Amino acid sequence: MLSWVISIVVDTNVIVAAVRSGGGAARQVLRGCLSGEYEPLFGSALLAEYEYALLSPGIPEGLASDRDREALLAALASVGRWVNVYYLWRPNLRDEADNHLVELAVAGGAMAIVTHNVRDLKSGELLFPSVRVLTPAAFLKEFPCPP
Repeated sequence: MLSWVISIVVDTNVIVAAVRSGGGAARQVLRGCLSGEYEPLFGSALLAEYEYALLSPGIPEGLASDRDREALLAALASVGRWVNVYYLWRPNLRDEADNHLVELAVAGGAMAIVTHNVRDLKSGELLFPSVRVLTPAAFLKEFPCPP
């Protein structure tokens, strides 16, 4: 039987939602990444966002200690794939700070960008039909983790 892992870009808002909630789709996506069902892609901008969101005091309320947050970040980095973005596509999204997510997805051959910010990420002037932009729930519906 042929098996392959789905490469995805997980937006920081999904990581924060997963940490803050006791369950839900964002947490399931995160678990899928940590268990190897999905391959999260990383670039320098996204990793910096994760570090800020997970390691800044008071932001993630679901993990009690700094050590827990550092362990989560290390675990994510250990299961992901680093992607160097050599060509900036600049899809001209409403929020300039989101452009790097599309660039990372294109450079890494991601199947999807998983985000709670679907509307803004689909608003670019330059579109990439091969990269889906999905909420965590929509992503899990299309690409469920095996039981």
